[in-house]
Amino acid sequence: FWDPAGFTADGNQANFARRRQTEIKHGRIAQLAAMGYITPEITGKLPGYLSPSAGLKFADVPNGLAAISKVPAAGWVQILAYMAF
Repeated sequence: FWDPAGFTADGNQANFARRRQTEIKHGRIAQLAAMGYITPEITGKLPGYLSPSAGLKFADVPNGLAAISKVPAAGWVQILAYMAF
């Protein structure tokens, strides 16, 4: 194994395999997050309303962490419910 940090010093193959799988998973999630941030900047945002009752258009929502405060609470409930199932 190439392990400059010494994580496999205990010699446990199962722990090493789990750490490797976890690192791959986190890397893939980070890549998706980067694309989710870049894509609206390049391609533009969807036309129409994110929340018709609030008069909030997709174009009104900024990218990145600034979007957290702009999305209505009901929208976050929908996102969390989708993630749960």
